[in-house]
Amino acid sequence: MMMMNKKLIVLFLFLSLASVSFSQDDDFGIWYGISAEHNLIKKLELDLSGNIRTYQNASKIDEAFLEAGLTYKVIKNLSVAGSYRFTEFHDNNDVFHPRHKWFVDLKGTLPLGDFSFSGRVRLQERYKTYIEDENDKIPRTHLRYRLKVLYNIPSFPLNPYLSAEIFCPVSSDKKRSVDKNRFIAGVEYNLTKKHSFDAEYMFQRDYLPHIADINVISLGYNLKF
Repeated sequence: MMMMNKKLIVLFLFLSLASVSFSQDDDFGIWYGISAEHNLIKKLELDLSGNIRTYQNASKIDEAFLEAGLTYKVIKNLSVAGSYRFTEFHDNNDVFHPRHKWFVDLKGTLPLGDFSFSGRVRLQERYKTYIEDENDKIPRTHLRYRLKVLYNIPSFPLNPYLSAEIFCPVSSDKKRSVDKNRFIAGVEYNLTKKHSFDAEYMFQRDYLPHIADINVISLGYNLKF
């Protein structure tokens, strides 16, 4: 009975999120990702990833990027990380231009029975190379706050999860305290200890320069080596 109640709660949360998100249908995209993790030495991990993101009903590529970083486990459930991302971005002149972005993360997890709660605080800074006006020369800095809950179904390879994230600009002339948010419902499938897949539905809202919503299906493959 307890197991059935947990499954019903997770299903209810997924359906609630989907019904709210799809009511804000504006655009649709598919994101394709691949990532890899490798333990270099004790407590230090190398992280690599690549991603292609589409928009306009998945008919055009919005951006493609490669990312590399390091994660250091401070204690059992707390880690810090730093990474760099090189992006080819489809800019306003209908041409792809490079963008550079770096991240610093503080991540923590809290396992509670079959549930795992995690949080991440990320400081990021983005640099554009396609300059249309003087403001484009100024790096855009954000603090991002993400919460996630994963339900580890006993003796079953599929694990559903929910997450929410907000983007807070860091500048003296910011127009909003939050200029983007994301809500995600997904499942991860552990094929083996080294290979896993994940599928997500994400609703994203950008508030600037005007409100723009996008519904995203994200597909990923993860490797540990």
